[in-house]
Amino acid sequence: MRPSQLTVESFAAYPAEAKSLAVTNLALLKKLPLGFAPLLLRELIVYDYKFPAERRELDGQFAYLRLLSATDLAKALTPFQQIRLSTALEKTDWVNSPAVFTEQLTAHLWTTRQIDAFSAAAVEYVDKSRAALPEAKLPIHRLGIAVIGQGVRNNQYRLFRKLRPLGTSFTRVQQTGGLKVLTDAVAKRASDHPVPYGHWYVDGSASPPVLPEGVSSVTYAGLSPARVAIQKRMTVFYEAPVFDPEMFRTRMAQIQPEEIGLAASGSGELLSRFDLSLLTEGSGTQVFATTFVKWAAREALRRAQPLTLMARFGPRQRENSMNELLAESTRPPELDPQGSLIDADMGAWYNWLNLRRLPFAEDAAFLAWFEDQQDAIAIGPGFEPGRYSETSVELRELIERVA
Repeated sequence: MRPSQLTVESFAAYPAEAKSLAVTNLALLKKLPLGFAPLLLRELIVYDYKFPAERRELDGQFAYLRLLSATDLAKALTPFQQIRLSTALEKTDWVNSPAVFTEQLTAHLWTTRQIDAFSAAAVEYVDKSRAALPEAKLPIHRLGIAVIGQGVRNNQYRLFRKLRPLGTSFTRVQQTGGLKVLTDAVAKRASDHPVPYGHWYVDGSASPPVLPEGVSSVTYAGLSPARVAIQKRMTVFYEAPVFDPEMFRTRMAQIQPEEIGLAASGSGELLSRFDLSLLTEGSGTQVFATTFVKWAAREALRRAQPLTLMARFGPRQRENSMNELLAESTRPPELDPQGSLIDADMGAWYNWLNLRRLPFAEDAAFLAWFEDQQDAIAIGPGFEPGRYSETSVELRELIERVA
């Protein structure tokens, strides 16, 4: 099927809101080249399960394309029109399985050496579509918080080496009740600026705190039953006589929330599908707590574009054979607090980088703290880059200054 052959019935299997948006934009979709339309449908087919920020972005793309004249539309999509597609790709059910088409297209572009031209065209398209619809002003600056090193008592590793040039390092932080001080600050921002999915808490420890409903919470411990279910499926693939990584990826992508004990409908469905994506699309999120927090924080920032994100890294299990890593349901994992500290330190750096990729990044603030210790670093207005402070300071004062 070519895009010009699309009809209302083509989207019969789409979820309700996605189907409505497709039908509304049917005339536009019929004008798109086959090298582009499935990429847009890959985002559209999951519209019902997207966060508000993601919906705004997709709505913006449709608005941008509709505003173009016939000549400008053709010009904007010429690089995609010029892509040479294989017969197998053209026969793919790209309407109902746009994600499968996209994976196969990526492989095709690499093997035919078209990937550079395609990537350049994609970047140019995204930049122009975003520029056409400016971002609305935020009610408050974005704030990132990273808590690292749980369980570490004697540390010789030099922390925050990537972050130090960007903010003020503190070495005498008074932190009685420190975790509660930080979570209270997150809860207050959520209460003062209630935005759907605008405030997040991600935790990789064994005992995460409970946060109010206004804060979207994703925890490694809370997803333990789902992770075990995923691990059992992974074990079957790894123990097969022949391991097919492409088939493994496809099968993982086909898992539905209810198959691993997650909510499949109702008010919790959106977060359930987010949780599912963390466990089926991330590498190592099923078995390493630090990897889970890194990926969850990255995806929350990328997809939800929150005003607040706090990530607490807990100790992960030691590296081992795959069979051992996937045996969580039969044995307690051996933890590696010191190695986890190094992972988390790099994770804090990644969180800052991902925070900086969002709109209005120039106003963002960031705080990283070595849990139950006296080391912290604060980045943002009022904190001098590359400065060290040995003056005693309360953690509560630091969070108040960045929040």
